[in-house]
Amino acid sequence: MKTLMVFDFDHTVVDDNSDTWVIRCLPSQTLPDVLKNSYKKGHWTEFMGRVMNYIGEQEVSPDSVRSVMETIPFTDGMRDLLTFISENKSTIDCIVVSDANTMFIDWILQAAGLQAAFDQVFTNPAKFNDLGYMEVQCYHSHDCKRCPVNLCKKKVLELYLSEQSDQGVEYGRVFYVGDGGNDLCPTSCLRGHDVVMPRKGYTLEKMLAQLKGQQDSVSLRARVIAWSSGTEILEELKASMQS
Repeated sequence: MKTLMVFDFDHTVVDDNSDTWVIRCLPSQTLPDVLKNSYKKGHWTEFMGRVMNYIGEQEVSPDSVRSVMETIPFTDGMRDLLTFISENKSTIDCIVVSDANTMFIDWILQAAGLQAAFDQVFTNPAKFNDLGYMEVQCYHSHDCKRCPVNLCKKKVLELYLSEQSDQGVEYGRVFYVGDGGNDLCPTSCLRGHDVVMPRKGYTLEKMLAQLKGQQDSVSLRARVIAWSSGTEILEELKASMQS
């Protein structure tokens, strides 16, 4: 049976937030306060739409945006981990579920030569309009109260697993690798022999610790193994494949 690797992107695959990294393409490398203050909790994607519109209005070309995005650093050990995955596609399926957008992720993975590691990327769709401004749309709509309005990662993962099952693909083990608050929801659909891997010192690790401390921790069945580099994730993956 195959292994499924599920990755968040920002602060997981890459060691920064792609949505804030893009601001480096502006001459001032900062946003005006009126734009910064327009963010409403749970509505990040709409906010990023306004950010990208502003970047377009400043006459920053799509090529300039791409060049800046291609400089975002990968998290330590992540390139080796993704290279190993791309070399073992017969036994490992791998997906990204991210609140970034299609263009940022595609550019970053292409520049690093790592897109072969991933079978599918689930994220907010983005494209350039006729003016050369990037437009970002919400990935889907859902009724989960715990997640941002544009993306419930649990819904994405459950649908993916269901569609794979319909095609006769069942996974011996699922690894979920993430860092943020929106990575908690999908952990509840993992099984006892699956593994959730929160990044050390980040929000997901703290939230999982709180969950474990509660009486009603039935919503988390998977083993929890924290990580600080891709090397540690690779060691766990290799050990799992040999067991």
